[in-house]
Amino acid sequence: MSFLEDGTPAPLSPMTDADLRAASDLAGVPDEYQRLWTPHRLAYIQNGQQPHHDDCPFCLAPGMSDEDGLIVARGKFAYVLLNLYPYNSGHLLVCPYRHVALYDEASVEEIAEIGSLTQTAMRVLKEVSRSHGFNIGMNQGQVAGAGIADHLHQHIVPRWATDSNFFPIIAKTKAITALLGDVRISIANAWPTN
Repeated sequence: MSFLEDGTPAPLSPMTDADLRAASDLAGVPDEYQRLWTPHRLAYIQNGQQPHHDDCPFCLAPGMSDEDGLIVARGKFAYVLLNLYPYNSGHLLVCPYRHVALYDEASVEEIAEIGSLTQTAMRVLKEVSRSHGFNIGMNQGQVAGAGIADHLHQHIVPRWATDSNFFPIIAKTKAITALLGDVRISIANAWPTN
């Protein structure tokens, strides 16, 4: 970068085709992946992915307002919230209130309500986002890919016929088309009240 006499950056001159270099001429091996630089996540990576028990986000969320906790619905044994790092807009998580790690450690009541909340979430997402399908699942344990391994949670990822397959969403850049707060409001407003 060059600077003017007063210390301000000099205006950039427009690039021409002659100024462009092929990626194959640069260091590294070109691939099909886009790069999304997220230096703010460095603390998360360096400090380890798993939070201390006292800092479990799924234990802390129910104590917050629905807006601050991104909660869209609360049941007796479990609740539904938006994923802070969604694969798609409307990516929900269903969690028991109780801090339990694995599916086989959850109570019959917790499992029944997680199932019921999952069904309602699917209906609401179909209504609100007109999704065509869903990826639903749980990663059980850190080695299985659980971002928060010590607190059971089920993912509900809405899918559309025109979006990518599940694994490319994880591996490549994904544009999320709506703000979390706006998505939370639309889902919470469409959630049936009993």
